[in-house]
Amino acid sequence: MNAGRGTTPEKRLQALPEEIEGSLAACGGLEGLIANLPGDEVLSRQSTVFRTLADPLRLKILAMLAVQPLCVCVIKAVLEIADSRLSYHLSVLKKAGLIAGEAQGNWIIYRLTADGEAWARQMASDTGS
Repeated sequence: MNAGRGTTPEKRLQALPEEIEGSLAACGGLEGLIANLPGDEVLSRQSTVFRTLADPLRLKILAMLAVQPLCVCVIKAVLEIADSRLSYHLSVLKKAGLIAGEAQGNWIIYRLTADGEAWARQMASDTGS
């Protein structure tokens, strides 16, 4: 049985360390803390992006596209993976909104979206590039 069920969040809090109690009060208590949390939609979107970025091949694709837009044949030549595997990773990146593909004749040219550019910049700053 959940001991906190039926009580308010404030009542579930026991004696807090002074530092936490003071800073929690300064931000408006639990209501203030909750009001400062991102919405569920934002958290869901971020979770999707984090899962997408958890794969080294997808990170490498983003890094390549940060240099310039590329066709599949160039990405495949660098990664040395099967067409089906590359197609899967490109579709995951597209679904997450990090890349977009545009048909140019018989080719599809992939480029970073604005979100993809932001993540690529973050990656570059993390590596010191």
